[in-house]
Parts: sequence; structure tokens; C-alpha cells
Amino acid sequence: MSAAGFLAYSGLAMSRNQSRTAVAIATERDVLTELFAARRQLGWAGSNLNQVAKALNTGGEVPHLAKVIADIQRAAKSVQVAADRVANPQVGEAA
Repeated sequence: MSAAGFLAYSGLAMSRNQSRTAVAIATERDVLTELFAARRQLGWAGSNLNQVAKALNTGGEVPHLAKVIADIQRAAKSVQVAADRVANPQVGEAA
């Protein structure tokens, strides 16, 4: 299942459960929003990383390599935070 398919499936599954509180629903929506944003960030970072690899493989210089790596680390951190919220939903509700 693709990432987009999983997110769509998860969103639909959450909408079918009528026993959840408004806080839980809002938290889950926030998590889905974070996951979609992280997916976009990872796509941008991956594109930048491919450009870096191409430049390095052709003998070019990559003056923005630190920025690309920082972008990837930031995106990975976003995914980790969202995944932690999915794995531990009670933590998000306590805040």
C-alpha cells in the first residue's frame, strides 16, 4: 500500500468510528496533517538529495549540502513526531 493510500485509508477508518471524542478526532486530524506535510517535506528533500548526488557524480561542487542534509533531518524528525503521536495517542490528549 502506498503512503498516500495508507493515509486515505486511515482517515476513512477514523471517520467511521462514532465512539471517539472531539479531542481524539482533532488530535488524529492534526496527526494526519503532520504526516501529509512530512510526506511533502521528504519529497522535496529527496529531490534535493538527488540533485546533490548528480552534482557529486559529475564532479561538481555542492555548496548547499549541509542545507539538504538539514532538510532531510527535519523531515525525518517530523515523521518521527507524527509516528509517536499515532503510537501513543493518549500522550497527545494529555497536552
